[in-house]
Amino acid sequence: MELVNITIDGQQVKVPKDATVLEAARGIGVEIPTLCYHPEHRPEGSCRICLVEVVGARGLVASCVFPVSEGMVVKTNTPDVREARKAVVELLLANHPQDCLSCQRNLHCELQKIAADCGIREIRFEGEKKDYPLDADNPALVRDQNKCVLCGRCIRACSGLQGVNVYTFANRGFNTTVTPAFNAGLHEATCTFCGQCANICPTAAIVEKDDTKEVWEALHNPAKYVVVQTAPAVRVALGENLGFRSGDIVTGQMVAALKRLGFDKVFDTAFSADVTIMEEGSEFIERLTHDGTLPMITSCSPGWVNFVELMYPDLLKHLSTTKSPQQIFGVLVKTYYAEKAKIDPQDIVSVSIMPCTAKKVESGRQEMSASGYQDVDYVLTTRELARMIKEAGISFSNLKTEEFDAPLGISTGAAVIFGATGGVMEAALRTVSEVLTGKTLECIEFHAVRGLEGIKEAEVTIGEKTIKVAVAYTLANARIILDKIRKGETDYHFIEIMACPGGCIGGGGQPISTSPEIRTQRMAAIYECDEAAAIRKSHENPAVKELYDTWLGKPLGEKSHHLLHTHYQAQVRK
Repeated sequence: MELVNITIDGQQVKVPKDATVLEAARGIGVEIPTLCYHPEHRPEGSCRICLVEVVGARGLVASCVFPVSEGMVVKTNTPDVREARKAVVELLLANHPQDCLSCQRNLHCELQKIAADCGIREIRFEGEKKDYPLDADNPALVRDQNKCVLCGRCIRACSGLQGVNVYTFANRGFNTTVTPAFNAGLHEATCTFCGQCANICPTAAIVEKDDTKEVWEALHNPAKYVVVQTAPAVRVALGENLGFRSGDIVTGQMVAALKRLGFDKVFDTAFSADVTIMEEGSEFIERLTHDGTLPMITSCSPGWVNFVELMYPDLLKHLSTTKSPQQIFGVLVKTYYAEKAKIDPQDIVSVSIMPCTAKKVESGRQEMSASGYQDVDYVLTTRELARMIKEAGISFSNLKTEEFDAPLGISTGAAVIFGATGGVMEAALRTVSEVLTGKTLECIEFHAVRGLEGIKEAEVTIGEKTIKVAVAYTLANARIILDKIRKGETDYHFIEIMACPGGCIGGGGQPISTSPEIRTQRMAAIYECDEAAAIRKSHENPAVKELYDTWLGKPLGEKSHHLLHTHYQAQVRK
């Protein structure tokens, strides 16, 4: 790597020739404020908050896009630099709503933090306030244009990371907005509701739709029996909003907190993930051995399902018909568990805690009511649960750990790894291998499908068969794979696709922010949970065995087909 010599605030350093001034400064611990910049996306240099002085340059420069050069002298802390930054932030604040105390991003707002760090105690300018209506006609996301600072991050995430291209800049000057085409609402646009725009937005211009009020009302309704399920990825991220480090496993404290909130039963989505493997694994074996449609593609991620229904409806036959763990849990709670506990299902309120905003949309799909009721009534993100815990005054770090309730709280390590990219594939391979061969695996860890590469490929030998698999995350990578399938350029048998970076650990409803380092820590924690599990294969879960032996019958049987499988169809929006 070729290096150049530069001086930053009197420090002489060697930095890579292709670095920017911002990267060089941060590399030696000099913090320059940024707003439009995000390390995972191309720099724009539009907000001008990262201004610095480069000796010899005409005026101050945006450090996030200004390249270093041999002998460069940079000053980041001069009176002119500080005043310029303050002026930029004050101009943003002059047009920004002054509702910080009631804003969903209060204390987690990047604009708020920058204003404090810049020492702004008064706003010298009074600008015209915007008055755009909320875009809230969908179950997942709320857009408030009045809080948009035009950083363009959501545009870059939606186009670069996801390849969906919902957002664009429209109009000019003061009237510039970020919007879907023709100023459509997200419910009319080709939005998959993955929530990555909400994760990357520095303010509250895009947030998850808050359903905590409805859940509070259910919890305080004595006529309702309120149960909750928690997704695997929540246990390794929730603590980040409650005083723990990234990747800390807080399963026991989470269960205890949910019981303190008043839930009648606290169950684990990992139980229904084990059921998903029984059905999806059996479905794959059926397709593999009876000339069914291959490759079969997982359908656990609702953002991914929305994407293929919107963009690739001709390939829907490749999707597994097995419902996601959230929806399998929902239908089993209002049928199997209701019978077992002798509770009228109309009195059950089923709540799920998910790392995903698209799960809010999935729960409202018309076909997700096989129990005779809406199978999952409310979906809360990891962020919403953290807010409820704080609102209840629960000292999360001081809670004694508690266990999930039986039987729908009993799960395996295979189910927990659903939370990381490659986890569904690995869990399925553990079961498919033993079912096909009738032999116990010597090694149950399939490292070839692990890791944070965007697309992974592997060949797995199962008995006398060689199974070719692929794992992908983000919709941009999904598009690459789907285009190959369309062209007949692949010979995969089985594919896992997740909409979000790193899988559910990087979901649109997880604590902000989800950097590569944080996703790595969460992923390591997921595999730590698997390694610590007493049972690590879905087909060995005793509660799942009892479910099939006493109630469902068998995977792909008549009852499971009716309750646990679904169909997909093309989505047409305006």
